[in-house]
Amino acid sequence: MISTRGRYALRVMIDIAENGNGRYIPLDEIASRQQISEKYLESILVILTRGGMLNGLRGKGGGYKLTKATCDYTVGDILRLTEGSLAPVACLKEGAEPCARQNECKTLGVWKGLDTVINNYLDGITLDSLVGQGADYSI
Repeated sequence: MISTRGRYALRVMIDIAENGNGRYIPLDEIASRQQISEKYLESILVILTRGGMLNGLRGKGGGYKLTKATCDYTVGDILRLTEGSLAPVACLKEGAEPCARQNECKTLGVWKGLDTVINNYLDGITLDSLVGQGADYSI
């Protein structure tokens, strides 16, 4: 399940892409449009900035802006940064200890397949495709 942090991060990235036009967007503007508390939004923006997705500038005229073109961000990249992992089961998370039952697990192939589908799907949707009207990505 994708957390509130991940869902809000995606909304924030779309908001900045739609409203930035190369300028820094103040935190309070984003918070107002997205109806997210400034305190919670700030914690999300820190993650996105440390992850290299946003540049932050303090002071008058400051705020946040994208570090690259909207076509260079994927939903998968944004969610992996904020969620840590999109793996459907713990044994498939990056850095997980190998499961002792791995060789006899009859369900491992199911989880690996689901993991592939999730990542391919989310990596196939760019921020650029969500800007403006957005699109229907239902399967």
